[in-house]
Amino acid sequence: MRFSSKTVGLASAVITVLIWTGFIVIARASASRGLLPLDIALARIVGASSILLPWAWWLMRPARQTGQKVGSLGGLSPLPLAPTVQAGFLGGLLYAVLAYSGFFFAPATHASVLMPGSLPLWTTLLAWLVLREKVSSARAMGLGFIVLGDVLVGGASLLKAFEGGEVWKGDLLFMAAASCWAAYSVTVRRHGLDAVRATMAITAFAFVGFVPAYLVLIGVGALPTHLPQVPWTEIVFQAVFQGVGSVVISGITFTQMVRHFGPVRSTMITALVPGLSALGAVWFLGEPLHWNLLAGLALVTSGILFGVRQAKPALVLPSVATAGGKP
Repeated sequence: MRFSSKTVGLASAVITVLIWTGFIVIARASASRGLLPLDIALARIVGASSILLPWAWWLMRPARQTGQKVGSLGGLSPLPLAPTVQAGFLGGLLYAVLAYSGFFFAPATHASVLMPGSLPLWTTLLAWLVLREKVSSARAMGLGFIVLGDVLVGGASLLKAFEGGEVWKGDLLFMAAASCWAAYSVTVRRHGLDAVRATMAITAFAFVGFVPAYLVLIGVGALPTHLPQVPWTEIVFQAVFQGVGSVVISGITFTQMVRHFGPVRSTMITALVPGLSALGAVWFLGEPLHWNLLAGLALVTSGILFGVRQAKPALVLPSVATAGGKP
């Protein structure tokens, strides 16, 4: 059975939004289920690697059979070593560690605003600094809304830090995670990398650079872990959702969505994620939705929509589209 382009585009949009929304809600719920942030990152990397590394090996097989030297990291990455390390450190390893760590301090409602909401801000700033991309007045105004929304959410937790609260730590980690993904996106665009190959490369780097080192460190007791203390079903679930779902499936569906709707409309569709994930946190996790969160959510969502409404397709977050999406 062959589906029409419209059907594939719509299905891809629905799957992408659901996975991105679920990532925030499930990651916060996982913070109270036993695994530590680096444990979840390990499950994510192993889950994604189980699909992407064999796929990358198969993708490069014809070139290897003709005697060509392709890829790096022993044939696990389809890209040369330099872009593999640069993109892999930012998008494959550091993003995951920062994001999962943030959920152990701050609620999912904060992540809803500060991660997907601030991504256009960081991407635009880095594209302006690194790629010398011009920022239109409409986009600048949209970014202003995003900044105000972030300040409403993160500023309140920073003020409470003087009272001994730790939510501000999570907020800063969320912002740092978004900036890492933005830097990865700009790196992908700067090198003109293919979405699928870039995703394979960052997964290969994370697998080679993190998994062996982490297992050795927990084996000698240098790092804490809760892997032996949780049911194996929890580890498998994290590997499937965080790795196969959030990395592999959403990467493919996001790319398909951009192909059908274009980068402008795709960005407008993904603007649903902050609101849906915040509502999911309230509904499934019982988190309160204070006035500053509601106002910040409204400002961030408005900023995303306003920034892309009158922008040219080539100027609207092409780096995110090229990178295969997030989380």
